[in-house]
Amino acid sequence: MVGKRKSFQGVCNIIRFNWHFYVLVLILVVLLTFLIPSIWIKFSIFAYIAAMGIFSVTLISLLVSYYVYDYSKLYALKWLGDLDHKKVVTIHAGFDETSTIIEEKFKHIDLTICDFYDPKKHTEVSIKRARKAYQPHPDTIEISTTKLPFKNNAFDVAILILSAHEIRDKEERIQFFKEVKRVTRAEGKVFVTEHLRDRYNFLAYTIGFLHFYSRKVWKETFRKAQLSIQDEIQSTVFITTFILEHDRN
Repeated sequence: MVGKRKSFQGVCNIIRFNWHFYVLVLILVVLLTFLIPSIWIKFSIFAYIAAMGIFSVTLISLLVSYYVYDYSKLYALKWLGDLDHKKVVTIHAGFDETSTIIEEKFKHIDLTICDFYDPKKHTEVSIKRARKAYQPHPDTIEISTTKLPFKNNAFDVAILILSAHEIRDKEERIQFFKEVKRVTRAEGKVFVTEHLRDRYNFLAYTIGFLHFYSRKVWKETFRKAQLSIQDEIQSTVFITTFILEHDRN
């Protein structure tokens, strides 16, 4: 459970939860800068270029992450509108950065918090470290992606922030959004906030952008779940929020 955000919290968490990657980068840079040139002098220029490339790409990804998660207004969640006196469900994948913010922002909300984290499916060490660092909200309900434990039309609003991409299987993802539609009232809304697999996220995260899905994939997922895109909001060029409603056709 993450409360009021602190300065540099986003980028610090990224380093904290993925420290093994940054240690590897540091080792590679040191080897390329000092060890390899001392052994193979003729290849030193290539080693320096490689070291600079690795360092630059890593630094750019951290700067973008700072911009997205710490500097931008992402966690102001302005696109949610007024959620007071509404029944709302937030669904995350093992690391909940927004439920407490939503509770503090809307004092009269009827909030249900769900977690579809499955240690057998979600084996990323970063998620495990995040769960150790931040205890889940005490009212969190553990759920399955294929069958949500709620009645039809139970909620006015469903919110999924940087979580739905963790459902890697296509059919499971479609079934999940069918369930989200089922438990959301016909006049309700579904908010899905994600990085996209596009040129901006490629420039920021290089091959890391493959962990995200393209706009085409999301549109197909929503269509097959009979959800329509009412609007798209970009809090930065790296983050898109889809505002969905029930398909009227």
